[in-house]
Amino acid sequence: MNLERLRLLHAVATEGSVAGAAATLVVTPSAASQQLAKLEREAGQQLLVRDGRGVRLTDAAHRLVDHAKRILALVEEAKADLEEHRDRVYGVLSLATFATAARGLLPGVMAELAARHPELCVELREQDPGESIPAVARGAVDLALVQDWETDPLVVPDHLTRTALFEDPVDVALPTDHPLAGREQVDLAEVAGQRWISWPFGSTCHAWLLHTLRGQGVEPLIAHAVTEHPTQLALVAAGQGIGIVPRLGRGTVPNGVRMVRVRPALSRRVHAVWRTGAGRRPALRAALDVLTTTPPD
Repeated sequence: MNLERLRLLHAVATEGSVAGAAATLVVTPSAASQQLAKLEREAGQQLLVRDGRGVRLTDAAHRLVDHAKRILALVEEAKADLEEHRDRVYGVLSLATFATAARGLLPGVMAELAARHPELCVELREQDPGESIPAVARGAVDLALVQDWETDPLVVPDHLTRTALFEDPVDVALPTDHPLAGREQVDLAEVAGQRWISWPFGSTCHAWLLHTLRGQGVEPLIAHAVTEHPTQLALVAAGQGIGIVPRLGRGTVPNGVRMVRVRPALSRRVHAVWRTGAGRRPALRAALDVLTTTPPD
């Protein structure tokens, strides 16, 4: 059986559709369908059946996907072994990360990698953990930087490995005319009942904020929900509420905002995640070495 066709079937199982698999593997849906038809002929059994506007895998396909997972893992281990044998850091390393790490950590990491290993090309893409972890799992990305909170710990599939990089403290953002803005530190209980500027509803960070504020015995009053920290801080400066913003990639705090430490201290955790089978790749080890020694901005 053709390895790339097995990879395609595995992607269909992971993405849930032929179109999704085609997008992941950067081929057209029609080409993907043709390759899957060839795989059916190789297997001698039907692998996909129509299900409404999409397709579903047959029992035979699910069996073949289980084998494909093991085969693809062995191929990755073989590639990692050969790269390790060359004892040189080279090639392409794809890296996915969330927005504030892309801004506050990765520029320095990529510059250091380029200085140490000029034959290595790092391809960066911005993705939230909900996208980047599946991308690593299916082989679309080599390495991902992800975040989690103590109240919502990160869960990764069995064939992935993770390591903690650092903790990113958060501070309360207050308008400069707020009664507590002159303080060096505030108790969370003092501000828990105020109007908050949060992350979008449904996001991990939004859920963390709700859980944290409810822990103070209040039902949170979410006045606004926006993604970017600069937007959150602009709303704080305009007197539209208060926020709680991590330090990583925060950038310049605008006029009209005072960042105040919060008690008890709060932080999010930053991890690196990769496929276990690729752990011996010199390029991956080099990236992890720089990530663990480069201080965040």
